[in-house]
Amino acid sequence: MEANEVQELKEHAEHGQESELRPVAFTMSLLAVLVAVTTVLGHRTHTEAVLLQNQATDQWNEYQAKKIRSEITHHADDILSVTAVADKDKAAKTLKDDADHQSKWKDELPEAQKKAEELQGEVKKAEARADRYDLSEALLEIGLVITSVTLLTRSKAYWYLGIVFAAGGILSALSVLMLK
Repeated sequence: MEANEVQELKEHAEHGQESELRPVAFTMSLLAVLVAVTTVLGHRTHTEAVLLQNQATDQWNEYQAKKIRSEITHHADDILSVTAVADKDKAAKTLKDDADHQSKWKDELPEAQKKAEELQGEVKKAEARADRYDLSEALLEIGLVITSVTLLTRSKAYWYLGIVFAAGGILSALSVLMLK
């Protein structure tokens, strides 16, 4: 065999190995895209959870403000009803106005509390979705790294193992659909 033929055989063998690794390289490209997508979805879901938490906090603050006003008005009315006052007509008008406010707050407080609790529930759901996206991102990244080891070792066992991790990541991302 001549030197040219040996070189040609070597090039064919290397080309054969490269063609065997094309599916691995394609898998890595696909996993990189999936990692990017789940990362963006995770970030957006975390942002949604923060915004919902701010809304829930605002709603709880509104509830507490109304509750405090109601309590203060109730105690002021108690004091006003047992003390001697110079202007009884003004005191009577104040008691009537306060009774109207108390009636209004009696209706509004349960609604405000219910709305705050609903928002808090939405926060928990958003956090659960974000956690699933975080797990998905981690599993996809692990799958990508393990798959890349195939290029170094030429052992397809790493490719298959990477695909297993990637499948777990994909299932985790899809499980977000079940949480809604």
